[in-house]
Amino acid sequence: MLEKRQQVPQEQITDTEYFIYCLEGVDDIEDNTVTETQHNLEQMALNYGIASIYKTCDTIEGLEDSLNALVLDDHNFKDYEIIYLVMRGEANTICLNDYYYSLQEIAELFEGQLNGKILHFSNVKHLDLDEEEAQYFLDITGAKAISGYGHPYNGIASTKLDEAFFNLFKEDDDMLAVVEELHQRHYKVCTLLDFRLYY
Repeated sequence: MLEKRQQVPQEQITDTEYFIYCLEGVDDIEDNTVTETQHNLEQMALNYGIASIYKTCDTIEGLEDSLNALVLDDHNFKDYEIIYLVMRGEANTICLNDYYYSLQEIAELFEGQLNGKILHFSNVKHLDLDEEEAQYFLDITGAKAISGYGHPYNGIASTKLDEAFFNLFKEDDDMLAVVEELHQRHYKVCTLLDFRLYY
């Protein structure tokens, strides 16, 4: 006897959820303590229906492996518009295990692999690029934009503003319209944290 299978409408498969890919720099990936970032991602899923994939890395190789796994192995890669980086660092660097890597070095690792993606940094690191540095990163990686905050963390986490930013993207994929809307709705916090977008 033939088994009758229920057809799932195609739009149900493709129109599931909006994804954020979050990479957090930690001291030791063997430490399984749940981080503040993980709690925040759970809240974001509950509050806004934004699903996320979360990974930690403690070395530049770990960062490379995690992003390569996403780019090369994850067939849903096109669903991730934003790569959310929660990593310490200075103006144009990230810090992993007390080693600093420039965004230029990161760009060269992911040459041509981040097409159409937005890399968004939480304010665990402050982001300050000159026009040439930003353009180099975008040209080499193919990323659509880099966003983050000009003021370093000083008791005010960017979490709520990050969530608002991601949620606006879920509703509208026009990047500049989203940033304008973000400033209209959250002007004080955007100014306080100095939200920045390089594109």
